[in-house]
Formats: sequence, C-alpha cells, structure tokens
Amino acid sequence: MEETFSERREAFLEEFRQCQAALFALGDNTRQCIIITLIKNGGKCGLRVGEIQKETSVSRTAVSHHLKVLLETGIINVRRKGTMNFYYLDPKSSSLRQLTHFWEQVEPMMDLCEKNRKTDEKGEYR
Repeated sequence: MEETFSERREAFLEEFRQCQAALFALGDNTRQCIIITLIKNGGKCGLRVGEIQKETSVSRTAVSHHLKVLLETGIINVRRKGTMNFYYLDPKSSSLRQLTHFWEQVEPMMDLCEKNRKTDEKGEYR
C-alpha cells in the first residue's frame, strides 16, 4: 500500500522533531566555533577544554557549558585519560546520522509538497 502525502509529511515532521535538539545545539555560533576547532585540531584524539578555550577565545566556563550541550545531544564525545578529558566530534554519533538522514529527506519532501500543491490547484484530492 502506497503512503499518502499526509502520512509521508507526518513521518518527515516526526523526524524533524527528533532532530530539534541537535539543530538547536548546532544553531549557536560558539558551539559552531567549537565544532570547527575540534575538526581542525582535534581529530580522533580530541582536545581538552583549555585547548578549545585558547582556539576560540571563549571563557573556560563558557566552553564547558557549550561542550555539555554538545555532549548531551550526542554530537561530540569525550575520551577520559586519568583526570583529563579529551573532546572530539563523533562521526558515528546517532545525532549526526539522524541529521544526515533528515537533510537527505528535505529535497524529496519539498518536491512532494510542490507536487501535492499542484494537485490541489487542479482540484484533485490527494
């Protein structure tokens, strides 16, 4: 049985809702700077808070706060070595995979919306 437009739209919106925390986390300029810093300098080994602070010129307290948000959304991960914490971007993160899948669905969904709009203009039932 073929999915109706309404069913596909609802599934898409549910996927969007599931991505909202990660989208919120990525929407902050400071967190974007932290992610860029981790990509440029961290690699799989990661960076410590002080190293991130030096690269971003953001206070240590603010860096810690933003790292917490990124950790809670699963965008980054932490590797502990003794008393040291090394933060890194986790490419296998379920949050990043979910975001990737969501963005892959945006264009097909927009095409479907456009097709549905044209169908409605002709007076046809969807």
